[in-house]
Amino acid sequence: MATIKIKQIGSPIRRPASQRQMLIGLGLNKMHRVVELQDTPEVRGAIHKLPHLVQVID
Repeated sequence: MATIKIKQIGSPIRRPASQRQMLIGLGLNKMHRVVELQDTPEVRGAIHKLPHLVQVID
């Protein structure tokens, strides 16, 4: 299955608890951390809800 790399570019400070939990669910919780996840609709949906906090890298 294809993979996707995600980098955290925003701080979860002063964000709603649901957004912080979504970052933790993606495996992110510190600035500039990069994770590689399987490219699934669930992961794409989480990225779509956090465009101000995460960035997809090539």
